[in-house]
Amino acid sequence: MHFQQQSKHFSRLGRNFTLPAVLFCIFALLAAGCDSPKSGESLTGDPAASARAAPGDEKPEQGGRITMATLGEPSNLISVLSTDSASHEVASLIYVSPLRYDKNIVIEPYAAESFQVLDGGRHLTFKMREDIRWFDGTPLTAEDVEFTYKVMVNPNTPTAYAGDFMAIKEFRLTGKYTFEVFYEKPFARAVSTWAQDILPKHALENEDLTNTKYSRQPMGAGPYKLKQWVENQRVILEANPDYFEGRPNIDEVVYRIVPDQTTQFMELKAGNLDYIGLTPPQYLFLTSGKQWERDFRKYKYLASSYAYMAYNLEHPLFRDKAVRQALAHAIGKEEIIKGALMGLGVPTIGHYKPDSWAYNHDIADYEYDPGKAQMLLARLGWKRETPTGPLMKDGKPFAFSIITNQGNEQRIKACAIIQAQMARIGIQVKVRTIEWATFIKEFVDQRRYETVLLAWSIPQDPDAFDVWHSSKIAKPGLNFVGYANPEADALLEQGRNLVDPAGRKPIYDRFQEILHEDQPYCFLYTPYALPILTERVHGVEPAPAGISWNFVRWWIPASQQRNTYAK
Repeated sequence: MHFQQQSKHFSRLGRNFTLPAVLFCIFALLAAGCDSPKSGESLTGDPAASARAAPGDEKPEQGGRITMATLGEPSNLISVLSTDSASHEVASLIYVSPLRYDKNIVIEPYAAESFQVLDGGRHLTFKMREDIRWFDGTPLTAEDVEFTYKVMVNPNTPTAYAGDFMAIKEFRLTGKYTFEVFYEKPFARAVSTWAQDILPKHALENEDLTNTKYSRQPMGAGPYKLKQWVENQRVILEANPDYFEGRPNIDEVVYRIVPDQTTQFMELKAGNLDYIGLTPPQYLFLTSGKQWERDFRKYKYLASSYAYMAYNLEHPLFRDKAVRQALAHAIGKEEIIKGALMGLGVPTIGHYKPDSWAYNHDIADYEYDPGKAQMLLARLGWKRETPTGPLMKDGKPFAFSIITNQGNEQRIKACAIIQAQMARIGIQVKVRTIEWATFIKEFVDQRRYETVLLAWSIPQDPDAFDVWHSSKIAKPGLNFVGYANPEADALLEQGRNLVDPAGRKPIYDRFQEILHEDQPYCFLYTPYALPILTERVHGVEPAPAGISWNFVRWWIPASQQRNTYAK
């Protein structure tokens, strides 16, 4: 799970739902039908567009480059050390993992040749492939997996993703290419743990992971390798000719850092970008007509993410949940969805995707009622001296700031709407936008905020331990709001040790009830993903895993290929 710069239109390019993007998944088969794109919508729906999108009707050609936009550049290409989406998107093409998820979100072997689940899930065995090489030619073996495991459980490793590995009772090498792991008791994510990127032992074992060249010069074994990184401009990957599943069709993948969605759209129109996520106005009003129908394809499906306004629970204003509950009545989600998303989203009440099996539909949301919000705050001593004056207590106004990242139009609009809604009841709100890397590193990670408007990717599995358990409050844990509730902790611990969804459902229903009452976040909405892709890219096959599950098999006809960047 990672912070999202914007509503992502893909889930880890070409590597469906590996660890941080699907940090909590084992029952993918059950979830596939409910956490997947509802439809891949061609821009036009005409027969020609459908033919262009149809798989297998043309012979793939190799070469060319695809250029995509990102609002911010990666922070660290050793993926276990980063929490931002930009880092994980790039790293997903560089590393391999023992297991992965296929287009139907069903787990399958990847760098592992085979695996077995024994003793009711307490014992897993793996046989690794013997034909995988790191970029420098060194064989990838089970010793690299063992090294990765040791890195993850090392208390000195500044990772937010150690929880799954800490559940392992014993890791045992059984051969150069084989290993097994044992658990004290069944663990819901025992299998999905091994969709984690494998780290190279020979390159990293003597390195300080917090200060190593490999964070910007990664040693991987995946379909692409780093070619160039120009700070604040672009990251370029080139095809790995020795990739064990076969060389990718597209020679070069370019991530351009374009920290504004309007600018991204202009660059798409100018032909300088091939793939972006549209904003709702762009999707609804700016991408129709014959030229768009001829040159692009766009898609629409409910994104695997949710937006929220998080409270710093250490701040005096927000320590009392009664205050947070009152504010929930002052925030109109439908107005935000209409104003910020132009209706292309759905309201949410908790950590899960509204169309997933884990979502608790029995919870009634806090109705939008400014009068009730004022009444509840008045009981806590917050009153307006005049009908239009500021809300005051002990001579001080109720005032706070919301921070969010630059370049994301929907979040900035959502902040403005919340600002106006709060003003209706006399609360003064300031909105501040901050460049992505600084926003995460200096404010969110350091807990230097009053409230923050952000989004999480939503994994398939309902285990939310790494975000909500009190043990994850300490840095670099993902529980950056400082939420602690003993009953919630107990439920999270219980839920991750069950495998049967029928047994887990009531646990996570109750967990959502607690979150809803405590309101550490004001959960806002799940948006629609609105990707658009240039017509010259072929081989796209929309599936439950999204449109880019087979990214490494996308291709560009030779007549439409562009030259790659010179080194």
